[in-house]
Amino acid sequence: MLLGVNQALVKLVNVGFSPVFQAGLRSACAILPVLAFALYARKRLSITDGSLAPGLLNGLLFSGEFCLLFLALDYTTVARASLFFYTMPVWLAVAAHFLLPGERLTLRKAAGLTLAIVGVTVAFSGRSEASTQTSWIGDVLALAAALCWASIALLTRLSRLQDTSPQMNLLYQLVVSALVLLLIAPFFGDQVREPTATILGIFAFQVIVIVAIGFTIWFWLLSVYPASNIASFSLLAPLFGVLSGWLIFHDPLTPVFLAALGLVMAGLVVANSRASPPVDPAAGHPQPDAPEPHKPD
Repeated sequence: MLLGVNQALVKLVNVGFSPVFQAGLRSACAILPVLAFALYARKRLSITDGSLAPGLLNGLLFSGEFCLLFLALDYTTVARASLFFYTMPVWLAVAAHFLLPGERLTLRKAAGLTLAIVGVTVAFSGRSEASTQTSWIGDVLALAAALCWASIALLTRLSRLQDTSPQMNLLYQLVVSALVLLLIAPFFGDQVREPTATILGIFAFQVIVIVAIGFTIWFWLLSVYPASNIASFSLLAPLFGVLSGWLIFHDPLTPVFLAALGLVMAGLVVANSRASPPVDPAAGHPQPDAPEPHKPD
């Protein structure tokens, strides 16, 4: 829910701050609460454990992800940005097939991903009367942000970041993105637009609840579960994103767009559904799956 509503909150805060400046400021403000919690909980924070190089690279990918996503919301609707941004599990599953041992695509997953890609194609082709001539730019930016997000998840699983604490992984990304985004923000126009008390309150909610708490939980999930299975945890995110765009901004939900959303959601469900457990011929009933080993934090 937090991931889905995030796009609507970003678009609201874009009224008060330029997108790139907002993204950089959000990262900068989130560093302190994440660091404070990590120290309080005695989480391992180290840059000498082999995680520095991939951590810095993840930070650059994180910078690109939110620079692209925040800019996208200046061009397109929350609903459309949510649909394209939350295709991340599609690209993650495809890449994991080639890069992560034991996470190859099955026929079921391939069929589901094909459905989702068809849905994206339908969404690109369907334009509503409320669409502007530049809304396609936002669509493309949101899709590129999804690719950056998938790259972060892959790098986390392929590098020493898998063994570091979720707080350390997030701190790499917050520190690097704060520096990079605040440095390039002046190149994207006026940094401060029309901030109000309400906008500042929404921004504070993003910093504490979505970034400091929500993103930490996300990276903990990545450290424990297989990357392709993580997709199942974010299946509801595009629905919450589309719903929040409709409720707050009255984003038009045309039949074509709803069909595209349905295809994407159906594809993700099929791709992440588990096959039926094998039947023991002697006992005549399904055998339970072996539990996955738990990796302590």
